[in-house]
Amino acid sequence: MQKNKCVFLDRDGVLNRERGDYTYRLEDFEVLPRVPEALALLKENNYLLIVITNQAGVAKGLYQRADVLGCHQKLQESCNTLIDAIYYAPNHPAYSESLSRKPDSLMFEKAIAKYNIDPEASWMVGDSLRDLQAAAKVGVASVLVGEQHLAQTHPWQARDLWEAAQIILQETKKPA
Repeated sequence: MQKNKCVFLDRDGVLNRERGDYTYRLEDFEVLPRVPEALALLKENNYLLIVITNQAGVAKGLYQRADVLGCHQKLQESCNTLIDAIYYAPNHPAYSESLSRKPDSLMFEKAIAKYNIDPEASWMVGDSLRDLQAAAKVGVASVLVGEQHLAQTHPWQARDLWEAAQIILQETKKPA
């Protein structure tokens, strides 16, 4: 059976506006510009799209799982339901240990097994080093997004998901 290629996506700061605080209210959940277009472009190039996100506010009691699911529904509706799956870790080390929480890689491992994903043909787009660390543990290349990072922080850097998609497609077309 042929393996699938995937773009794993962090949520806050990649797909929706990073507020510096937990984003769990629908009125605060704002999909970033060019995200639907970037997802459509990746989908046209046969990538699975899977969100991998830490949601520690659940463990901290700041919001409920229903709030997370409501935001994910709004995300899907805003992006023409292009996202194939969403994995989230509701844990926080001070409240509940979990290997799912990034920088650990259990969410990736579950998705790779369930969707028959080839890590070597896949990418992670994240806005924090823990996103990239988790991806590296399973052999997935990554693009660091956001203007808060110094140049040369990571081999592949982009301002946003649209630019990250361009990098992924360019790097994929290079001969091995």
